[in-house]
Amino acid sequence: MSQSATRPEGLSAYIAVTAAYWAFMLTDGALRMLVLLHFHRLGFSPVQLAYLFVLYEIAGVVTNLCAGWIAARFGLASTLYAGLGLQIVALLALAQLDPSWAVGASVVFVMLVQGASGVAKDLAKMSSKSAVKLLAPAEDGGLFRWVALLTGSKNMVKGLGFLLGAALLATLGFVWAVLGMAAILALILLAVLTAMPPGLPKGRKGAKFSEIFSKSPNVNWLSAARVFLFGARDVWFVVGIPIYFYAVLSDGTEESNRAAFFMIGTFMAVWVILYGMVQIYAPRLLRAKSRPAEDLISAAKGGAWSLAAVPAALTLAALFSDGPQTWLTVTLVIGLLAFGAVFAVNSSLHSYLILSFTKAERVTMDVGFYYMANAAGRLLGTLLSGLSYQIGGLPLMLGAAAIMVALSALLVGFLKPDQG
Repeated sequence: MSQSATRPEGLSAYIAVTAAYWAFMLTDGALRMLVLLHFHRLGFSPVQLAYLFVLYEIAGVVTNLCAGWIAARFGLASTLYAGLGLQIVALLALAQLDPSWAVGASVVFVMLVQGASGVAKDLAKMSSKSAVKLLAPAEDGGLFRWVALLTGSKNMVKGLGFLLGAALLATLGFVWAVLGMAAILALILLAVLTAMPPGLPKGRKGAKFSEIFSKSPNVNWLSAARVFLFGARDVWFVVGIPIYFYAVLSDGTEESNRAAFFMIGTFMAVWVILYGMVQIYAPRLLRAKSRPAEDLISAAKGGAWSLAAVPAALTLAALFSDGPQTWLTVTLVIGLLAFGAVFAVNSSLHSYLILSFTKAERVTMDVGFYYMANAAGRLLGTLLSGLSYQIGGLPLMLGAAAIMVALSALLVGFLKPDQG
């Protein structure tokens, strides 16, 4: 059967996988905001809050390392079904959390549930991110456009999830919020199990686990750069900035707490949505359709150094302030939105380059290895987010972000067009 004949079936499957992935990411963003704000309200310190997300990120590292082989061995649909099912179990388990438990027991329980959620997310991600390599048209920058559309729309949906999580916490409460999300995901899973269109590649029995480690220098350098790129985002995104805004917006009363939840959720949602929108338009901004691959590699190098300047400037602003002040808060909002725009272009370039560097027969392996590095960066950022904010406040946290972006820029400098 010709490529044109099989394209409609494959495209239908890709749309189904992407729609399910969107639903998953909506609950993923909502769950992160629910956990962060709920346990901060219960009196958890920044470091304790960071601990809640550590196993989530560790699970992402391990899962991405294995998910490439799992998808190659059992097929892309199986990783999607497993991810959706495991997220439902994680949400149902989180609803069993008892407020009377000791702090240590609560932390351990939530860490374990978040770990399961981390496994679920990266299993679902594997299906969607690998499918685009196999189905996107290769001519006229088609791969870059499809990657940018998928990644950008996913982040816009996750941004809506942040807002949804804050709104659900303020209106329904923690338990009913997670139960409602579990019910919605169960319906999505039932739909894809019963009506998944054909077209996604099946597994191959001969896939070896040792194949997950790439022999391509470009894949390895780009993966290393990804570690520090996402570490630089999560070092402020996960704990520090939400807690700083909470200190500025809330005076401890229930009414001000609810207002703070909505405003923090709104900022996080707007940041991720705008980040996703810039990702979608990144191919146009970079004129990718008419530029050769070596030009896009050069753009990735220059963009990384431009990104490093933003947290460096914010670090200086925080150093010259004396605690939370209006001008500093406004500066942070503007600066972090600017960071998000430049970060989005860099992230889109990375997501395109990893797919351009890999081959169709290795796509799940190299994508899994690359997103293992992505998860390692989020883990590094999560660990440093609570720790740096608790030890040195905004200046240390933002300074750590600037250093990590600079390290990412140095590693991107090793990419070469001829290293396929």
